[in-house]
Amino acid sequence: MEENIDVVASDQKERMGSPFAGPGIMLLTASMQLLYKDRRAGELCQQIVRCQDGKTANGVLPQAVASLVDQIRKTLKFRTDPKDWEQIQLRCVVNTLHSSVLLCGTALIDQSNAEKRILIVISEVGIGAWQDKVLVRAKETFHLTLRETTVVQHLLKGWSNKEIANEMRLAEDTIKEHFKHISEKTSTTTRTGMVMKIIHAGLQHHAQATPLSHMIEPTMSGMPSELVASA
Repeated sequence: MEENIDVVASDQKERMGSPFAGPGIMLLTASMQLLYKDRRAGELCQQIVRCQDGKTANGVLPQAVASLVDQIRKTLKFRTDPKDWEQIQLRCVVNTLHSSVLLCGTALIDQSNAEKRILIVISEVGIGAWQDKVLVRAKETFHLTLRETTVVQHLLKGWSNKEIANEMRLAEDTIKEHFKHISEKTSTTTRTGMVMKIIHAGLQHHAQATPLSHMIEPTMSGMPSELVASA
């Protein structure tokens, strides 16, 4: 399988805070029958299903996973050499309420009996993968000032007023005043309500059920190139 290519920029990774749990693994047949799913994959699948209105494909797979598997199945029709799949990987990112989930898929082909398996690796990549889009949309929707937007950025990380004040080098009372203005602009009365309204405003304009996927495919020279398709 080709080396991992980061989807999230390095500066975004630094903003993610505490590390998330490791990735989960799923193994399916070419006919989409689930052969194996570990506990972590199950947790992340549930997280994806919750953000997609509880809908699943075949009663088992989140629709985003099923869509990725279907793309791999279609690619398998004309990419039948196991060596091809050492360099081909399809990816998509699904935005959930608390983080983004990265799906990476490839095919495993047994040359001895031509059996085909589809491997899906699921990992959580954190709020940094979509936070900037949410902030831009929140700034536009609620007419936030630059400082108010910065306060919201730290609020999404779960920081306290004191932590935000220290980071912005402002008095804590000033941060409280910013929160008062943000509360008025978002028509909310609590920090939780504020976060929910800001996130929902951002995600409504970045459809969760239609993430981007990236297919890494060898060119004629043998060097990988990136193609983009909708999941």
